[in-house]
Amino acid sequence: MLSTRVRAVAFAVGGAFPSAERWKQHLLSEPPPAETPAVPVLVLQQEEYADWLAAQSDERQAYLAAAGLSTFKDDKLSLVTARWAFLTKNASSLFAFSSLPSRLPTDATYALESSLPLPPTAALSWGLGCYSFDACKGSLTRKRNEGAPPKFASLVVPGACDATDTATALSGTFLCRDLINAPAADMGPAELESATRSLAAACGASVSTVEGEALLQGYPQIHAVGRAAADARQPRLIDLTWGEEGAPKVTLVGKGVCFDTGGLDIKPASAMLTMKKDMGGAAHVLGLASMVMRAKLPVRLRVLVAAVENSISGDAFRPGDVLVARNGKTTEIGNTDAEGRLVLADALVEACAEQQAPPALRGASSHGWPWRQACAEQPELVVDCATLTGAGRVALGTDVPALFCNDAGVDVAEQLVAASASEQDQVWRLPLWPGYREQIDSKVADLKNIGAGPYGGAITAALYLNEFVEAPEDGADGGPDEAAETAQPPPWLHLDMMAYNTGSKPGRPEGGEAMGMRALYRLIERRWGSAAK
Repeated sequence: MLSTRVRAVAFAVGGAFPSAERWKQHLLSEPPPAETPAVPVLVLQQEEYADWLAAQSDERQAYLAAAGLSTFKDDKLSLVTARWAFLTKNASSLFAFSSLPSRLPTDATYALESSLPLPPTAALSWGLGCYSFDACKGSLTRKRNEGAPPKFASLVVPGACDATDTATALSGTFLCRDLINAPAADMGPAELESATRSLAAACGASVSTVEGEALLQGYPQIHAVGRAAADARQPRLIDLTWGEEGAPKVTLVGKGVCFDTGGLDIKPASAMLTMKKDMGGAAHVLGLASMVMRAKLPVRLRVLVAAVENSISGDAFRPGDVLVARNGKTTEIGNTDAEGRLVLADALVEACAEQQAPPALRGASSHGWPWRQACAEQPELVVDCATLTGAGRVALGTDVPALFCNDAGVDVAEQLVAASASEQDQVWRLPLWPGYREQIDSKVADLKNIGAGPYGGAITAALYLNEFVEAPEDGADGGPDEAAETAQPPPWLHLDMMAYNTGSKPGRPEGGEAMGMRALYRLIERRWGSAAK
């Protein structure tokens, strides 16, 4: 019953999560009517506070002293006469204003005032503080909230903020968070496909899927990982395309493991508690696609989501099995809980060339290379996002995604790191160190899906994926072998992320989180221009 109710909330008419734009009620483009004017919030930064305090009347200084504000205190909020005063050490910090929507009385609209220029991130900061995931709240909560004031306070968007850019970022972030936060029972492979189709319908994109026998023949590793799931949760490859045919091609690949038991190498209960987030990579590429499409960036966008549930049954793949990937390479299974790289491998093979085959051939293996060569065209950038390894979190913690790239992607990786710093959406590059490549050699197959020991796991996982980032077969007369000698793989970026806040901070509630997504959007915008240019 809960599943049906939550799904009814999440998949309402108008979009997979139409509530992904619920921030709009708390960010107003126009001031409220004159009879109910916005309440001013004076923003006071540390560098100006002493001078401002000295300029106040003796009575007000005494009041401020009684409020504990005789000296500057970061993040302090106080009512001063008919307006609020908010003290912040750094107004340019992305989350500087994120606490205000829940700290200020929510039955009023507010306007920020400052003697210093307000940062362009102020509205985004406020909007991030207006996120909560309430789709699973039941009748008890609804009754409690009847007649109550709004959950968050509203802000008139400051003139320093780009309202369109803010809207793009918030809608993408809310969508990404919502998809991750939805319970696994309500966000299986079929529901993830439904969410993709709703997004496509809203943005004028097209979607196709490969399932069943076609998936087994064309994307056998995706099929192998997901085949043990229940009939209603069978695996699929979801393929979204959008944009003009002649535009630069950007292909995004997302790990869509909708729940991960670990397979036959089952996880302990404590490690399984947050495994609804294992489709966080898929949520990121869909959130990023939402941003790109809504901003109408001039690219030819393709999104591939390998959607599976890593379940346990008599049909589950086993340790010691040898799987054959889409490109014919074989992998010995060392651990069934290293499943994400297996499904990404098949999707990356597909991603490295844009296929224009007839629908009847979409599931065909790349071994049928003549039709594939005739219509293959290499993307200018391939990006995959995945909640791939615990080793990445050991290296960089839970907040910073690990970034890897191939040789062709070094320049664009450096641009992404720079964009992540300017956007306050940090990623950090780790080496695709060839010295560890031998760790994924197998005695019985081409590759193993795990490294040789407990160290460097994020690197060996990335090295495994790199085996499937290939030059497109271009139809050379000598066949695929000759083509492979001259062609080069596309620039490739791999982001290994947590996609989840383990605790709550202003603007970053516990639960699903977009990490590196705004940085990726800015990279694409800067590299290929915006629709407005």
